[in-house]
Amino acid sequence: MIYLLLLLGFVTYSGTTATPVTGEKGGNITLTCETEDREISVISLDSRSGNIPVCPTEDCSGRVYKQRNCDVFIKDLSFSDAGKYFLRVYYYNDQAELERQIRTYQLCVHDEVSVKTGEELKLDVLLSNADKVQHQSRRNTEWTEVWSRTDGVQRERITIRDGNLIINEFTDAGTYRVLDPEGNTLITVIVRETKEKLDDTDKDKTDGTKYRTVGYWSLAAALTVVLLALILTAVTLLKRWHRGYLKGAASKGKGGLSTEDPEALKDHVDIC
Repeated sequence: MIYLLLLLGFVTYSGTTATPVTGEKGGNITLTCETEDREISVISLDSRSGNIPVCPTEDCSGRVYKQRNCDVFIKDLSFSDAGKYFLRVYYYNDQAELERQIRTYQLCVHDEVSVKTGEELKLDVLLSNADKVQHQSRRNTEWTEVWSRTDGVQRERITIRDGNLIINEFTDAGTYRVLDPEGNTLITVIVRETKEKLDDTDKDKTDGTKYRTVGYWSLAAALTVVLLALILTAVTLLKRWHRGYLKGAASKGKGGLSTEDPEALKDHVDIC
């Protein structure tokens, strides 16, 4: 009976509504089954390419395993994981009858990259189910088509090589998205344009030299201020001493000078 239900499940895929799920490239996502407090009999996960084995616990070596009651966890996402998934859960109801729940998910994988102006950008986004690649610039809300499976490349400087979309002499920053034939988004990539910069080593050297130069000038300025202050103080003291000396000599000279007084004669000569 279970195998018969599994077979019939393929017929009902097209009529189900897909739940959108977005995950980061290299990250993880969870496909929730929303079937709790049930006795689960079988969990089956399928994509357009076929059945995907689901490990019963996270201790398995694979990237896909069951969590909680019937949720499916997918780790280390890549662009090739994008697309439609069908989760079938078989459980026994309250009357011990086997029932089936089918949930459909549309997985979109997101990524962000930075490219220097004029360099080559390689996007490995041309999946087997990719139908179109569109671009939206940072200054425009409209999407323009750059590649389609029917018409090929539709923009200069874009080529296809080894199944990758190659943008030569990159200048077209913005968002790139990949659509499947039904118009569902498979991949989104935000591309930022960067300019040439000094590497970290050169930047550290430049900053260190700048700071040392500023330090030397600050020390020289401080020493100059101190030296000027010392000179001004010495000049002031010397002037005061000189005025006092002159007053003393003048008062001594009021009594007249005598050649027989060597000290007085010496003071007079010093003043002159």
